[in-house]
Amino acid sequence: MSQVTAEVVERLFGGFGRDPFVVARTLADDVVWRVPGDNAMSGEYVGRDAVLKFLRNTFVLTDHTYNTSLEYVTANDTRAVAVYRARGTRNGRALDIDQALFCVIRAGQIADVTAIPFDFAAFDTFWA
Repeated sequence: MSQVTAEVVERLFGGFGRDPFVVARTLADDVVWRVPGDNAMSGEYVGRDAVLKFLRNTFVLTDHTYNTSLEYVTANDTRAVAVYRARGTRNGRALDIDQALFCVIRAGQIADVTAIPFDFAAFDTFWA
């Protein structure tokens, strides 16, 4: 079962920036996505539509330069942690940091996410 949980997160990353329908299908209707910090992307996004808008804004606010590269996923039957590299440019600033998503998987969909940048200062400066 942990392989199935990991595959849900892998599908999310596979669709990100390429196929919004794949991304939407990985998210539960009532998904909650939290982003720490005090910047344009920080906050708690509740519901599939709010999360999809948030994810779309990563592209809009970076003139479509934001991208992610999944490094690995570890999972059990209900939880997964994905570590990935986030890159992009915005307002003359560059982002190139590792981040993690701590995910709860329910009925084959992502139900809860807490995003953690490994370099909070770089993350906040980039999205400020």
